[in-house]
Amino acid sequence: MEAAKEKRKSVLSGIQPTGTFTLGNYLGAVKNWAPLQDDYDCAYMIADLHSLTVRQEPAKLRRQILEAYAMLLASGVDPNKSIVFIQSHVKTHTELAWILSCYTQFGELSRMTQFKDKAQKHADNVNAGLFTYPSLMAADILLYQADLVPVGADQKQHLEITRDIANRFNGIYGNTFNIPDGLILKAGAKIMSLADPQKKMSKSDENPNACILLSDTPDTIIKKCKRAVTDSEAEVVYREGKDGINNLMTIYSVCTKKSFEEIEREFSGKGYGDFKMAVGEAVVAELKPIQDEFKRLMDSKDYLEDCYRKGAELATKISRRTMDKVNKKVGLIVG
Repeated sequence: MEAAKEKRKSVLSGIQPTGTFTLGNYLGAVKNWAPLQDDYDCAYMIADLHSLTVRQEPAKLRRQILEAYAMLLASGVDPNKSIVFIQSHVKTHTELAWILSCYTQFGELSRMTQFKDKAQKHADNVNAGLFTYPSLMAADILLYQADLVPVGADQKQHLEITRDIANRFNGIYGNTFNIPDGLILKAGAKIMSLADPQKKMSKSDENPNACILLSDTPDTIIKKCKRAVTDSEAEVVYREGKDGINNLMTIYSVCTKKSFEEIEREFSGKGYGDFKMAVGEAVVAELKPIQDEFKRLMDSKDYLEDCYRKGAELATKISRRTMDKVNKKVGLIVG
């Protein structure tokens, strides 16, 4: 008799719609999401509620939410393979977030580095949502009983507090939530600024040359790569102290699938000019099919709406089961 088919593990991840995706967003996270669909049951969301901790221009935010959704699909996330939805369309997220906030300790929240960073950056708007967002993030994950959450080095703290909240709740009420583990993504998980390679690439960087956007034209991408900060050694090798070259080698490696050793051999005896040009061309080639598909999808608004409505229906159906279970555990009457 054939052995029962092993149940696939589930994955949950999301991205905020705060402007065009950067090359760092894509190479560090989104590029890896499409391949995960073949091995896991995946749910991917546009985390629009999280973006509200910072003041947003309503019309601009609506456009960015739709563009972010289209960019996910253009990057290979398939709504027929995964649940792809917009966070605010699934009301269980805010419902569970409130309950979990009652099981999250003030001290835990005050230690979150993202709260400290954003409070410093937006000193005129240190709001309660900015402080309690980890409870919403925990709800995002725990609603779907996710086994794995793709995390970069700077996101481990988010997963740790989610695990702490889930363990605390389970300890009081019995087994309710699956305790998620981190899924560490392969090389390229942290793409750094082209202007300051000790900082992560960010769309909020004041220097426009620091960040490659997925919407950038080929000429703009090439120019930004040519202007990337390097060092005075003129040797394309990956080693400590060569942050700029290490970053460009990481980008080139992820785009071409070449190892660092192969890249070092390819550019042995060549200057940084040749290498930067090659990096720019590799990025242009990597992004062209995504940019073409993104344009096609943005011209098909009805299709996008159909996808995100179906995604929300499926996400609601799955997450409602967890929500009802939680409501019963804490003593609420389930309607």
